[in-house]
Amino acid sequence: MPKRILSGVVTSSQNEQTVTVSIERRFKHPLLHKTVRKSKKYRAHDETNQYKVGDVVRIQECPPRSKTKRWEVIAE
Repeated sequence: MPKRILSGVVTSSQNEQTVTVSIERRFKHPLLHKTVRKSKKYRAHDETNQYKVGDVVRIQECPPRSKTKRWEVIAE
């Protein structure tokens, strides 16, 4: 099964080897027919601590690295 790849913006990089990435998705509401924006935060593994707040990154699913980390940053 292929691994999911998502693109988002880094919102926090305070923890060692971890970044928090906010992923925004847009879809049309089925009843109101207006565009709705929903966002979700993922914690991703950043081995070299090279990404800072505001960077656009791509993350990929991986085996669990800690209690909350299930994603890793892909080198662009």
